[in-house]
Amino acid sequence: MNGSELTKLPRHLAIIMDGNGRWAEQRMLKRIVGHQRGVETVRMVVEQASALGIGYLTLFAFSSENWSRPKVEVRALMSLLRKYIRMELVRMMKNNIRFNVIGNRADLPAEVNRILDDALGQTSQNTGMVLTLALSYGGRQEIVRAAAKIAQDLKAGNLGSDEITETLFNQYLDTSDLPDPDLLIRTSGEMRISNFLLWQLAYTELYFTDINWPDLTINSLHAALADYQARERRFGKTSAQISQRS
Repeated sequence: MNGSELTKLPRHLAIIMDGNGRWAEQRMLKRIVGHQRGVETVRMVVEQASALGIGYLTLFAFSSENWSRPKVEVRALMSLLRKYIRMELVRMMKNNIRFNVIGNRADLPAEVNRILDDALGQTSQNTGMVLTLALSYGGRQEIVRAAAKIAQDLKAGNLGSDEITETLFNQYLDTSDLPDPDLLIRTSGEMRISNFLLWQLAYTELYFTDINWPDLTINSLHAALADYQARERRFGKTSAQISQRS
């Protein structure tokens, strides 16, 4: 991408990384092999997003619904997650990337949480791209947690009902320190958002591709970004109003 195109990139890119298992099954391989290959795609996307100057990258790594998968697969995914964080920590430090996690971490194994805490601590002073992994995450569950916290503050007298606004509600979400995504990419041909960032995606541009996650290339990532750059984001306004502002 040239210099002029860099100014039109999304500030916050969110991705539903779908199709690892399907990729493996199409090749008569175990599903975990697809997840292992998917990690290579994660590495490429993180490096590309950081190099392009995208400020925030959020990856849907493990949903709250994924706990219902076969126990063998869940254990393998947790093991793969531990290995990924250990391996990528050096790269995150080298590339000035700040690591972040959203979701219900109480459900994660203790060893996974220990490794996550270590990565969070070591990268906390980095000032480059913020890489967020959504782990044991569900959008509805996040909204319920936020509502429960607000109810507690109301009961304690720390908050008045007339103070509840969209801005205040946002402060109770897992993503309170992140801007809303500008672009969501979902791979594997599924055309839904699957309980991901339900509040935050209200005005996000959506991009769906038939490519399974392990097969996503630099060129296909750039194609998604180019598609985003060609769109007009109006946020409820008319095209004429947007033209006047620019």
